[in-house]
Amino acid sequence: MNKESKTELRQHINRREFIKLGGSALAVFGSSVSCKSVSAAKQSRKLKPKNILLIITDQQHIDTIAAGGCRHVRTPALDRLKTRGVSFTESYSSNPVCSPARSSIFTGRASSETGVHVNNLPIRSDIPNLGQWFSQETKYETVYAGKWHIPRSFTNDIPGFKVINTGIGGLGYLCDTVTSRACEGYLRNRSQSRPFLMVASFLQPHDICEWLRLNTKDPGQLRYKELAGELPELPDNFQFDKNEPEMVKRTRQARDPANANWSKQQWQYYLWSYYRHIEFVDAEIGRVLQALEDFGYAKNTLVLLTADHGEGTGHHQMVRKNTLYDESAKVPLIFSWPGHVAENRTESFHLVSGLDIMPTLCDYAGIKPPKNMRGRSLRSILGAGIFSWGHTIITEVSSNRGRMLRTPRYKYITYKDDMVEQLFDMKDDPGETKNLATSSKYASTLAEHRRMLRDWESRLDVAPNVPNSDIWRRKG
Repeated sequence: MNKESKTELRQHINRREFIKLGGSALAVFGSSVSCKSVSAAKQSRKLKPKNILLIITDQQHIDTIAAGGCRHVRTPALDRLKTRGVSFTESYSSNPVCSPARSSIFTGRASSETGVHVNNLPIRSDIPNLGQWFSQETKYETVYAGKWHIPRSFTNDIPGFKVINTGIGGLGYLCDTVTSRACEGYLRNRSQSRPFLMVASFLQPHDICEWLRLNTKDPGQLRYKELAGELPELPDNFQFDKNEPEMVKRTRQARDPANANWSKQQWQYYLWSYYRHIEFVDAEIGRVLQALEDFGYAKNTLVLLTADHGEGTGHHQMVRKNTLYDESAKVPLIFSWPGHVAENRTESFHLVSGLDIMPTLCDYAGIKPPKNMRGRSLRSILGAGIFSWGHTIITEVSSNRGRMLRTPRYKYITYKDDMVEQLFDMKDDPGETKNLATSSKYASTLAEHRRMLRDWESRLDVAPNVPNSDIWRRKG
């Protein structure tokens, strides 16, 4: 099988096909992974990183790293992580809203199970968060700096964690500096008698929300004329298929650009400004990474970077989050651990999500995760890159009213009580501009995705406070 054929097979295979083929990655794809690398991966699995650093940003579009190909930013810290680790291009938020997504990152459970179906709600008491579980099952010192938002954004009371910084308000350009300095101070002064699990949770580039409020009105001319030659072009999918669910249409009409009827130039100015917010947070991440180097922790610390959700960035004429298009639903996901995680590798095959973080960190710590994980450990992928499963991703949104199911080839989106469904071919139409749900050619594909989503829903342990908790999909 030649390289092109293997790539094509990778893009089409799903869980059912993988099982039919016997579950053997090497049998399907040939010996692309050597026996030596497999052996090294098995040996690496026995090792534990002495320390773990989890970095979270807020509202970061997945394609905002210079080393990943973004031409509009300078991100030396993020570049450093990417070139020293594995970065996933098919990485999804479990729910593209702040609190729900964070509840999944810290529990490995769907937001409809954690009870955090909207912002400012706590995780249900019978589901342990990452700090509580590590405090119970390991000797790690669990510390937290920055935004929490489950339920309060900034608080000194986070179950399972010693809070070393609570932030100083709702603006990232102020509180993120305090967060990074708190992490730096902790690393400088801590006792080394125990390993640490440290969370550095930054608010940027979330300040783009404040920028949108302040710049909703299009002044009719560029505010700073000297920027004219630096403005990014609008995305290829700035225009969109208008056969959308009503909830998506209402969301767009409620956003700032639609209200102000933005010109092309105002859209470009917004994009330019968003990239500057990315650079703000990159500087603070750089401070923490440098502290790891300066105080001798870099070689024995697993670093994981992700975001709670993405940002519309003009795709489908959207800004902010809370939609199931990729720009809002996808997030960066990077792992780095020198000598143990592959370096400078872009992982574009496996579908992953925030639900995979809890089981992955438990795997590295050498402990079993809590019961009923909805994600899986990514450790086998991060070493030798061994093919391990044909995964599907489910993302929820808007008080459990909408769900997305992503398979290797397609994305299916549906909303409760809305007859308009969306089906996109993510290979031929990665911009999600052609809704195939009404085409008879794709009737069987649509039915299969409905079935897979119903199957996933049937296994949920939905929290008592979550609305629309029945198996609400009756289409097909």
